[in-house]
Amino acid sequence: MIRRRKKKRDKRRRGIYILPNLFTTASLFSGFYSIISAIGGHYYTAAVAILISCVFDMLDGRIARWTRTTSRFGLEYDSLSDLVAFGVAPAILAFLWALQPYRRLGWLAAFLYVATCALRLARFNTQVNNIDSRYFNGLPCPSAAALVSTSVLLHHELSGNTGTFQHPGVLIMIYILSYLMVSAVPYHSFKSSQIFQKKPFHVLVAAILLIMVIAMEPHITLFILTALYVASGPVLFVALYRRRKAEKLLAEQGQTH
Repeated sequence: MIRRRKKKRDKRRRGIYILPNLFTTASLFSGFYSIISAIGGHYYTAAVAILISCVFDMLDGRIARWTRTTSRFGLEYDSLSDLVAFGVAPAILAFLWALQPYRRLGWLAAFLYVATCALRLARFNTQVNNIDSRYFNGLPCPSAAALVSTSVLLHHELSGNTGTFQHPGVLIMIYILSYLMVSAVPYHSFKSSQIFQKKPFHVLVAAILLIMVIAMEPHITLFILTALYVASGPVLFVALYRRRKAEKLLAEQGQTH
């Protein structure tokens, strides 16, 4: 009887949680589909696939926490999936869509993006239990991938061109995103937003208005929202630096008195 119980316990320990890992697999599938679409020259479809992957990536972690099915396997699998969906897929999309004419600078930018994404994920896994959960340390990979994707959608919306695009701004953007992912710039994680708790009435009204604005011009609005989030990191970094500097100055003045 004791051996049977031990065997059952061992089977439970060796097993994996299906539901959150299915969402992770869906995210991986969307990222892979984006790569195939970009290689085929369907850049708009590739960009949409990355955004769908972002949605699945948001859901898998939250579902794991809500159902209490978090595991080390899930964390590692999620990181590998993120590297494909938010590292390799956006890099290939950006290179084939806009970076190829720049030759060495172009493919080096694409490689740097993949490398910094991998470094960002590795650092996150080692620091996950040692950092403030309110902030991300560096730009999250899905946000960087979303900015690349929404840039493609915005170009399609404004120009009507579904083909390639050549502008040095895209090259600069890739280098900036690569730096921000491995930097120490803080970004709000929104993990403590507590959306399932009671909120004031105006919060619901604001959420409905935001949905309406996104529905009216999704290509433009999604790009603006993503760009604002990417820019919020440096702004938050400066604000926190000034606050710490002011607190240090007040502490020094208190000691002198």
